[in-house]
Amino acid sequence: MKRRDFLKSTTALGGAALFGTLAPARLMAQETPVKGGTLIWGHSETTQNLDRHKTGTASTSRVLQNVHAGLITVDKDFNLIPDLAESFEQSEDGLTYTFKLRPGAKFHNGKDVTSADVKYSFERCADPATGATNKPVFNDMTGIETPDDLTVIVKMGKVNAPFLARIAEHGAGVIMPEGSGDQQGTHPIGAGPFKFVRREFGNEVELERFDDYWGGPAYLDKVIAKEITEPTVRLTGLQTGELHMINDIPADRIASVEGDSKYQVLTWFPLNWDFVNLNHEFEPFKDPKVRQAFDLMIDKQALLEGALWGQGKVTASPSFPSSPTYNHDLKQRPQDLAKAQQLLTEAGYPPGKLEVVFKVTTNYPYHVESAQIMLEWFQAAGVKTKIEQLTWADWLSQCWVNKDFQITMMNFFTLWEPDFLYYSLWNSTGAFNYRHINDKVIDDLTEKARVTVDPMARADIYKQVQQRVFDETHDILLWFRNGSIGAQQSVGGLDGIVHPNGSNLNFHKVWLKA
Repeated sequence: MKRRDFLKSTTALGGAALFGTLAPARLMAQETPVKGGTLIWGHSETTQNLDRHKTGTASTSRVLQNVHAGLITVDKDFNLIPDLAESFEQSEDGLTYTFKLRPGAKFHNGKDVTSADVKYSFERCADPATGATNKPVFNDMTGIETPDDLTVIVKMGKVNAPFLARIAEHGAGVIMPEGSGDQQGTHPIGAGPFKFVRREFGNEVELERFDDYWGGPAYLDKVIAKEITEPTVRLTGLQTGELHMINDIPADRIASVEGDSKYQVLTWFPLNWDFVNLNHEFEPFKDPKVRQAFDLMIDKQALLEGALWGQGKVTASPSFPSSPTYNHDLKQRPQDLAKAQQLLTEAGYPPGKLEVVFKVTTNYPYHVESAQIMLEWFQAAGVKTKIEQLTWADWLSQCWVNKDFQITMMNFFTLWEPDFLYYSLWNSTGAFNYRHINDKVIDDLTEKARVTVDPMARADIYKQVQQRVFDETHDILLWFRNGSIGAQQSVGGLDGIVHPNGSNLNFHKVWLKA
């Protein structure tokens, strides 16, 4: 196999983001960016553990995207391009990766980025004691050689087709200073365009320009992310001028903000996808009939209109919409309350016998609204339902870490790389499998995909995974949600702020008028 063919195989399954544009009537005129100023951003979520190797939350990675850098990254079409590594290649057999580091690239502590830091970072992720969410990325790694300060050679025991694409995302690919792991959770040190200054938990995070960033210093002096999960409060902050920009404009207010010449509006599709989670350790949900019954209770389009005001598109596949892995043959089950009642009765739960607790986080207010709508359908099907609203920290503790829930709802922010998506979420050992799903068919398929180099063959495997998830109703897929940013006219550079993955924000080229 030629190296260029192997390189292609690791990225061909990504697909390009389906981005929208800035509202044309409110595009800032082309001006020369100016340096200086502090941008106040109304962040729609709260950050958690700041250790990028350990955190699994998009709320945190959205901020840390500006603090860290990896060996490689992706362009808008998900082609792999250099970052801290100025070049990279694989051997003909696909078992050896060689990275040449960029001379003079520095960490925020003033030290040069060297091969020792890469070795430390990758081995830290691979060490089970670390608790890295992306440990499986390095399962096939057999060793790392550092013949000089600027050369890294990664050895694999077997072909790992998605390896390069996986380290192009910061979760697995972030490079940290050697020995810095103990402090990353509270004071992250990276090699990105902004330095971490401070965090007031649940309130705000402050970042400061790093003048020695290899890609050139940012325009802004600082970015302060104010964590405001309540949509109307966030919008009010924009309208009063307290905030320069916000992400996640309230879905029911986007049209009015777009119609106001005081603001710039950026929209794109998709931001994330949402699904309903059933805990497979909860006795009723061990039965696929019960799981399918809950699927049949939900009118997905009506839920989209009611909770998101139509700001998205229903889907039966979680694959990136433009990816060749997207299974277009899958169609969501239409709502059928009578059939749902029949399945529940067959499973031993006639009307009134089954009781469930639906845990949702207030970090996503539209999840609370969704649960309230679904509660009506569940009760109409004879299921007694109670809703528990949790803070983001409590949801992560109870549902994500301790797997202490019966039914819940969560979103994931695109996960454009299919191994990251399907292995992490549905393999029995996947880092994001908080639903106790244990399906040998899926385990075998996701392992097979990792050693399948041909991109179309891999795509077919992932389509089979989706079919299995659907057939067994392991989860209930709902929709892709639109992304949005509202900003004052004084903010420049918004056309490049959204990362290709549709979730993270890059402030490197954002600026404020003098």
